[in-house]
Amino acid sequence: MNQDWEDRVTAAWATFDTYAEEDAPDFRAVIDALVAELPDDSPLGPFERACAWDSTGHSDKAVPLYREALARGLTGYKGRRAKIQMSSSLRNIGQAEEGVKLLTPELDAPSDELDDAVRATLALCLSSLGRDREGLSLVLGALAPHLPRYQRSMANYARALLESGD
Repeated sequence: MNQDWEDRVTAAWATFDTYAEEDAPDFRAVIDALVAELPDDSPLGPFERACAWDSTGHSDKAVPLYREALARGLTGYKGRRAKIQMSSSLRNIGQAEEGVKLLTPELDAPSDELDDAVRATLALCLSSLGRDREGLSLVLGALAPHLPRYQRSMANYARALLESGD
């Protein structure tokens, strides 16, 4: 879509926190109105609708829309966001294994500002499956570069969690 549409979507999302919980349908209506401007086959429509459902506490309604957006060819930054958000929603509805399968390839994707979100969400999915050591390893590995000191130690500890039971 064009930049004007993207700007209006960004502006709508900037108002999200002003909506009370009981006003969630009103917020989703704002997003639905913007989506109505898109071509019927646009992957952005189901993506934005999924985000709106997800953000208003309806992971079950968001997952099929994320699937649709990805099936329609949503790629790049928003495609990666869809995978992260869908994995989180899958975890919320008891399908963490599918979230792990969706996010694991993202560990090898080209690096961007979403890398830590990939690792954090994957760690939550792993924890839901009782794979806490793997999840902790991912979180420590993501945290290590942000520390003012101990980066090497934390990165080594993250690797060691996967190598042994200690």
